[in-house]
Amino acid sequence: MTSPEPTPTTTTTTTSSRAAEPTSPSRPPDSANGALFDAIATEHGVIYGYGMVSAHSTPELNDLVSESMAEHRDRREAAIAMLEARSVAVPLPAAGYQLPMQVDNPTDAANLAVRMEEDSAVAWRAVLEQATDQGDRAFAVEALTQCAVAAARWSQVLDVWPITVAFPGGSE
Repeated sequence: MTSPEPTPTTTTTTTSSRAAEPTSPSRPPDSANGALFDAIATEHGVIYGYGMVSAHSTPELNDLVSESMAEHRDRREAAIAMLEARSVAVPLPAAGYQLPMQVDNPTDAANLAVRMEEDSAVAWRAVLEQATDQGDRAFAVEALTQCAVAAARWSQVLDVWPITVAFPGGSE
């Protein structure tokens, strides 16, 4: 799944008594903060997607779903704090996202989970590659590792082989 992307809005307008809709801030121009901004946007979409995974998973997978979702929420909040500490605006979550596949059953849900974890790994690998700060690199390595482990756990649910990839987040 290429990270679920919100429909961008570039202006805020009001007419009559309608409330203005929030606009997402622009992506930072420097590559390190830009990659972190993109990873946060990816995390927003993944958290949304896990709602669909939760709705279609079997009860035996509730712990895996809730652990995965909590991990992404914690990661997103920590990354938001990192950008805010630099006075960099963070991306806002969209009201909804276009999923990369239709989800109608537990197998579809597990496939979506694998796809989202793989896409998250891509986003965090980009942060790792663009980071200029040691703290950002360490955070990205941990995030990349967590995504790879979660993807393997979901692949195991699907009983696919191999359950892991050699270089998470890459096309190697």
